[in-house]
Amino acid sequence: MKYQFGKGLIAAALLFVSSTPALAQQQVPGVNVADVERAVVEAMETFHIPGIALAVVERGQVVLSKGFGVRHIANQDKVDADTLFGIASNSKAFTATALAMLVDEGKLSWDDKVIKHIPEFRLADPYATREMTIRDLLSHRSGLGKGAGDLMIWPDTDKSMAQLLEGIAHLPTNSSFRSEYAYNNLMFVVAGEVVHRVTGQDWRTFVEQRMFKPLGMQTSKAGFARIPEQNKNWATGSIYWEGQLTPFFIDYLEDFRGAGAIASSANDMSRWLLTQLSQGQMPDGKRLFSDEQQAQMWLPHIMRKPSSEGKRNYQQQFRGYGLGWAIEDYFGHKKVGHGGGILGMVSQVAMIPGKELGVVVLSNQQVYPALTAIINEVFEDALGLPERDWVKETAERYYAKRAETYREAGVVKVDNPQPALANQVYTGTLISPWYGEVIVEELDGQLHIDFTHTAMLKGKLVHHSGNTFVVKWQQPMLEADAYIQFTMSPSQQVEAASMSWVNPDITDFSFDFHNLQLRAKPLPES
Repeated sequence: MKYQFGKGLIAAALLFVSSTPALAQQQVPGVNVADVERAVVEAMETFHIPGIALAVVERGQVVLSKGFGVRHIANQDKVDADTLFGIASNSKAFTATALAMLVDEGKLSWDDKVIKHIPEFRLADPYATREMTIRDLLSHRSGLGKGAGDLMIWPDTDKSMAQLLEGIAHLPTNSSFRSEYAYNNLMFVVAGEVVHRVTGQDWRTFVEQRMFKPLGMQTSKAGFARIPEQNKNWATGSIYWEGQLTPFFIDYLEDFRGAGAIASSANDMSRWLLTQLSQGQMPDGKRLFSDEQQAQMWLPHIMRKPSSEGKRNYQQQFRGYGLGWAIEDYFGHKKVGHGGGILGMVSQVAMIPGKELGVVVLSNQQVYPALTAIINEVFEDALGLPERDWVKETAERYYAKRAETYREAGVVKVDNPQPALANQVYTGTLISPWYGEVIVEELDGQLHIDFTHTAMLKGKLVHHSGNTFVVKWQQPMLEADAYIQFTMSPSQQVEAASMSWVNPDITDFSFDFHNLQLRAKPLPES
């Protein structure tokens, strides 16, 4: 069911604003709490966001930890500073920190080869297999392409760790080892498995017992399924779809493990920020990790080109990636942070270490630029920057770009489409060497496709031209329509198939259909 979400509902939702009582009125010179709260309210209204939780820390103090709006648009339960959200790829810094703790304990080295701890680890490139280190796992320089192999974990698959490791060996490389930055989730899944192999504790247990517990992150969990049944204070994602806000539940990326499975809150993440800005010293004065290891995590291990937005808006001159953290300059200041995205839910962490300043924003809508605008508002007064209306500026660019993108979206028109062969010619089982089986079958005269490891990836094939069809998924809010092109033998039997995005500027990169390398599964001999 869809729900209208407009100004009236925002106003009602903001009656539910909740904060940490002892901190609500506290201000440290620099951050302007009133301006930040106004920016949050404006962003929620402008970008159709039902709920936001954020925390701001400065100079060793929590300046603001607060919830706005509602956890779920259907029941109107309020967001507060303890509401759990999926933090997605902000989990990567926790995995890097877990390994940093093990380096401090002398149980491994950043330069250990991965195969020392996971002997069965393989990449398609033998040299990369032999030389891949813990550092390489955490810095997106494996040689694999952006999002390569994500269909093994996205969205909500049934793959075991053993199956993931087996599949990784078959992923095509996109560049030579350590030569280019390309964001890859599976290497962080492997990093979490290194924690398991070294300690005997699975990644989830290590993070909860060795990190959340001493940090005082009392409600955070390393996976949605680990949230106690009695705790109902968690947010449901939502997607602004066809002019309406629609609830969209997904399990906070449980399958992403060390790459993105953590559920956390504003209050808990404020303790994480304080620890990061104190070089590993926790709020209780004890150490989680050494300042030496933080220096390693915050050292760029691979460089990226400054973005056009960064140069235009933040005077960005450099951009790189460390170990689980993105690093860039922001108006001449070193900025460390990360983003995280789930279908229907995004989060962002950003810190200016030189000013002992950090912010986390959690939301149950998938409009990442809105979170960036809020963070820019936090930084504006604290850094003494010229005043700008960040939400308004960001919204103007976002909606202009969105209108252009969707105006140009859709299936490429073919002037003289060629006819298809009979439906039964295309039916059968296709095999990807790393994903597994993809079944094409005819049901009631219509071709259907079934990604057997992924419940959400079921759909129908709509003929396009010749042996090319468009995959229309049962869940249209995935926004992942894809072309599938069948390669035929001289006898007009399917030999192979390739897939590609219909709308590359819209579809999430984790739908890496282009990497599948599908071949027809031979029929059993009679």
